[in-house]
Amino acid sequence: MKTIVVASGNAHKIAEIKTFFPHDTLLSMKEIGFTDEIVEDGTTFVENALIKARAIHDFLQKQGKEYLVLADDSGLCVNALGGKPGILSARYSGEHGNDQKNREKILTEMQGQTERTAFFSCCMVEVFPEGQYLIWEGKVMGTILEQEEGEWWFWYDPIFYCDELGKSFGVATAEEKNSVSHRARAIQNLLEQEKKNR
Repeated sequence: MKTIVVASGNAHKIAEIKTFFPHDTLLSMKEIGFTDEIVEDGTTFVENALIKARAIHDFLQKQGKEYLVLADDSGLCVNALGGKPGILSARYSGEHGNDQKNREKILTEMQGQTERTAFFSCCMVEVFPEGQYLIWEGKVMGTILEQEEGEWWFWYDPIFYCDELGKSFGVATAEEKNSVSHRARAIQNLLEQEKKNR
């Protein structure tokens, strides 16, 4: 059993990650007493994930705690918009964390577009107490719907139609989404590597 700190304050994200580590103890930033603001000024998902992971790692080192750290950065990349919102996914509308306005901006910009392919991308970083780190990535392909659907109003899920599921993330169950999601795939790549290293 390991103690892992997830570099996030997003309860939904932490709950999703916990499903992949049933035998480990997962802690949020709040639970370890981390209250500083992390400035994610990287230009890629990898850079931003590393910024978050290192901030938590350094905080734990000062407290003398030998915990693993998991951090991820992820986003929606729409091909017709040149890959946007990308790393700006959480604040695309100008208001950080306003999922509804972020979705509305995408739908407005996509009006009249016939090329609607898109993908979710996730970069997952694991930092060990000694400071070494490993990086994994995951993607899921799909298309942007013309309007929101479903009752699952998290992030861009209601406007993202997943090719593999044959339905939008807005109507998919948590189990269905976790079977194909970008974050799930990044974590699965991590877990597969851990098995090989045992």
